[in-house]
Amino acid sequence: MTEPSGETAPEAVEPTEDAQKATAEARPPAPAEAPATPEEPTAADTAEEPDASEETEAAEEPGAAEETEAAEETGAAGEAAGGSGGDGTADAAAAPELSEAQAELAAQRELRAKIEARKAEKEGTVASGAKLSGTAADLLAAVRAVEGGGTSGSTFYEAPEPAPRRPAPEAAPAATVRPPAPERASAPAPGTTAAVREVLAKGGAPEALAGQVAAALGENAAAALAEDPWQLLAVPGVRPEQADGFARALLGPACGPGDPRRTVALTVWLLERAALQGHTALEVQAVRAGLAGHGVPDPEEAVETAVSEAAVLVFQEEETAEPEPDEDEEPAEEPERPAAEEPASPVLLGLDRYALAEESLAEGLARLVRTATAQPWEGSELERAAGAHGLVLHTGGEASRAEPVALAEAARARGLRALVAVHSDAGRSALGAAGATAVTVGGLLSGAAGPNRDEDGAFALDLLVVLDAPQLDVETAAMLVESLPDGCRLVLSGDPEVLGAPGAGRVFADALAARVCPRIASRLPDPGPLGELVSGIGVGELNQVEAPGKEIVIVPVRDAGEAVHRTVQLVADSVPRAIGVPAEQTQVVTVGHGGSAGTRALNAALKQRLNPGPGRFGGYDPGDRVAYAPAPGRTVTGTVLSADAEGLRLRCGDEGVLVPKERVEATLRHGWALTAHQAAGTRWPAVVVVLPGDAAGGLSRPWVYTAFGRAERHLSVVHGVDQALARAVAEGVAPEPTTRLRPLLEGLLATPEE
Repeated sequence: MTEPSGETAPEAVEPTEDAQKATAEARPPAPAEAPATPEEPTAADTAEEPDASEETEAAEEPGAAEETEAAEETGAAGEAAGGSGGDGTADAAAAPELSEAQAELAAQRELRAKIEARKAEKEGTVASGAKLSGTAADLLAAVRAVEGGGTSGSTFYEAPEPAPRRPAPEAAPAATVRPPAPERASAPAPGTTAAVREVLAKGGAPEALAGQVAAALGENAAAALAEDPWQLLAVPGVRPEQADGFARALLGPACGPGDPRRTVALTVWLLERAALQGHTALEVQAVRAGLAGHGVPDPEEAVETAVSEAAVLVFQEEETAEPEPDEDEEPAEEPERPAAEEPASPVLLGLDRYALAEESLAEGLARLVRTATAQPWEGSELERAAGAHGLVLHTGGEASRAEPVALAEAARARGLRALVAVHSDAGRSALGAAGATAVTVGGLLSGAAGPNRDEDGAFALDLLVVLDAPQLDVETAAMLVESLPDGCRLVLSGDPEVLGAPGAGRVFADALAARVCPRIASRLPDPGPLGELVSGIGVGELNQVEAPGKEIVIVPVRDAGEAVHRTVQLVADSVPRAIGVPAEQTQVVTVGHGGSAGTRALNAALKQRLNPGPGRFGGYDPGDRVAYAPAPGRTVTGTVLSADAEGLRLRCGDEGVLVPKERVEATLRHGWALTAHQAAGTRWPAVVVVLPGDAAGGLSRPWVYTAFGRAERHLSVVHGVDQALARAVAEGVAPEPTTRLRPLLEGLLATPEE
């Protein structure tokens, strides 16, 4: 913020003694001799608390950015869930050998492999640590060159020539067999993990991190870590001060704050952290400020070193060329440009994985636009636009979801292969209850659901409709578009007012801003008092709405303690009795994970009331409500069934899920209370939004719009922020993340008159 836009990093384990001595607002710094056990961020818990010590990093509105760390990374080692597994195994649901989430993770690894292959095709790569000459010397001067306006950053980053596209099939392909589900990712070799454990022990770091380090750094992880201890920052949750303590223990006086290994690792860490806030790149000044905040003596030189080592890429979007004058016209005199004038476009730094994903996505969308054959479809405005164009954007609230679903049904009636994809299992179930069929985006990409693929790996589709499009991060969107055949039509539909994807990129917003395809705005209003309230918030007005059926209830509180008490009372007693919605169908939404009324405090109180127990399965008991993050940017709610030697068994919707014991801490947390980013894309019959006094700084209009919009029948607001709520709705527009997709789309698809 997956979330998982986003809000930030999940809790994985209880803090150590050192962590408990630290302040509640900051993570524990490492001692000089040995670093404290890092608190592992996971995909399960997307914390929103801003780090006050890092205000110089990527711009971040408190409470509006949820870090969603890659879910394929395993969590810190701890007590195995289930232990002996003697309790409750008899009633465990039989889970599939490979879940949809695991298959999705394998599909994402496949995309990263493609990205690495594309990276290898680039000309002029620089070997790390080599003496600089030729291209490397050019790269070293890249930042200063583009800042001086003498050249464009794109000169130093040339995208590979796109591979020739497959020809559009003249007819439906012959029946194909769905490819087998990807195999479960293999664990690091025991020898690799053992060698890493030895290095960690020498540096005083927790040996429990060995598996994560081996997974992140590969087969030669031990040697790489011994040579460059700051590679420890590649493990989710490890902070710079902890990596510094580890490096001092290993290297002694041989290392310092300006060590090139440290500055390169910090530069990458800053960009990875920014990606969790939605950024796919950062302005070079922001990166330098972040480095200075971590004690780097020469941030400018540090950035140049990172560029020369090919650890980061440098960009500057080229200015649009002025049209050439006619031959018979006298050229107009150009105004003199002051020598010290800054370039129009800022210099950006980014990581290759996000740069390549954005470029792949832009090229894929342009391919769909260019290969679609215009057809005169009759029907609604959306149907006519989809018939004439390969890419269409559709905007609207909850009621408007019926329009793209109707488009897919009309396309099937025309004999086309059409499919609807949604963000969450709950969204799929809601459409199923309304008589429509859909798959999740994760299930589609993993091969667990959806159509067959042809020999080139493309889906057998003529039209794909994606609901909840604001929840698409750039890597997921790139995978999706790459899987569509030439001539396929793509309709992205969603509410542009909700919080964006809890990951890198703002795909839907960038596509809307680029104005390179039809944009159809729904005129269907959301019904009832809740629809009226949320619609007003979308335009910056917090209106008093008549709610004769108790659709909206405001519960004022004086402090956070009272907020927790009233929340538990609402979920357990008031809402079931007065509204008729049971506790298991009521969702609590709050601003952040920390604080006296954050998700941690609320979940502890709700568990004590609704399902008390000792937490004998790694902190969980049968019947506990949990939030499970099977993949980056995705959070699903479920219920604990039991545990055994393999791990924890859940019921998520209609499916049984097995969470391996080594992944419980990384991907699971209690789920009676969620953040707004975690809740985005899902709705519940009743929602309790908690706004304690210390949450005022984390409020924004998109946050309020998203949180209030999760309710279908009833909304209770535990209100303790006085006028801060109205100010957030009227003025609290969250800052936009820095991305490159919009100019890429404009460069590929904008017409001359645009």
